Amino acid sequence: MSRGKHFNVAIFVPHVGCPRQCSFCNQHTITGDAGQPAPEDVKEAAYTAFRSLGDRVSQAEIAFFGGSFTAIDKGYMESLLQAARECVKLYGFTGIRVSTRPDAVEMPVLRLLQAYGVTAVELGAQSMDDRVLALNSRGHTAAQTVEGAKRVKGMGFSLGLQMMTGLYGDTDQTALETADKLIALQPDTIRIYPTVVLPGTGLEDLYRQGAYRPQTLEEAVALCARLLPRFEEAGVRVIRMGLHAEQKVEAQAIAGPYHPAFRQLVESRIFLQRVERELSKRGPGAYEVSVKPNCLSTAQGQRKENLDRLLQAGFRVRLLQDEDVPEKGFVIKQERNL
Repeated sequence: MSRGKHFNVAIFVPHVGCPRQCSFCNQHTITGDAGQPAPEDVKEAAYTAFRSLGDRVSQAEIAFFGGSFTAIDKGYMESLLQAARECVKLYGFTGIRVSTRPDAVEMPVLRLLQAYGVTAVELGAQSMDDRVLALNSRGHTAAQTVEGAKRVKGMGFSLGLQMMTGLYGDTDQTALETADKLIALQPDTIRIYPTVVLPGTGLEDLYRQGAYRPQTLEEAVALCARLLPRFEEAGVRVIRMGLHAEQKVEAQAIAGPYHPAFRQLVESRIFLQRVERELSKRGPGAYEVSVKPNCLSTAQGQRKENLDRLLQAGFRVRLLQDEDVPEKGFVIKQERNL
């Protein structure tokens, strides 16, 4: 897949194949789906996406999320994969992506995925700290993530990994260590999910008992503003930050850093930090900062928060739009008459 925008035709298979319910998980809330998809549902979703995407279909994958796809009933799994394979051939999708547990990718099932044209396998690592994994009832170890990732890459699949921040028992430091250990596995893609307390989960019980304090939105943004550059500098594409923007999630989230535009908050924070570092070398004053037009919203921050923060630090900044500025870059000029 190109390194441009990433598209998924998302088919959610909630809880199917999961040997346990993790502390944070209620996938019916996350996906809004009450039942399990049938092969016809896969075909309908693929056709709808094909009509919507047009030429961009070649940048999209049919993706099975939720549950533990490789641990579901073999016959059911093959029926979904067969439908997906037919749609890949018919409409020109780039491939098939499946999401599963790190301890559910033994060689027989990987060979089966390969036979049906699966191109990417994502492992829900969540943490690389065994204590955190145990506290959150994950049922697998960090070593199993390492072993599973090696098998996935060894079979020629694109490797995706998922991590969470703010898990019960987690800290910023263990999250940063998790990121470094995931980078060492050389994945192609990563997803970062700040933990949100959902109804009907073990975390809800811990939260209401006062035993668990979720991250605030500010804490999650600050941490992910450290994580995102870490992965990008290592050449790992971060294809998702934060839960999908779903009305049901927003309505039912009990606590935690849910935000429908979480990634933009993180990218805005990173931009602010970069600009502030450069301005600090020049000293307080009035400045023009030019950015590419499509980066203006990120540069400003939500409700122009970045401009307010810079002003509090002694920098009066006027943002200008300039097509010649590199993507995600900026050009600073001092103004004397602002």
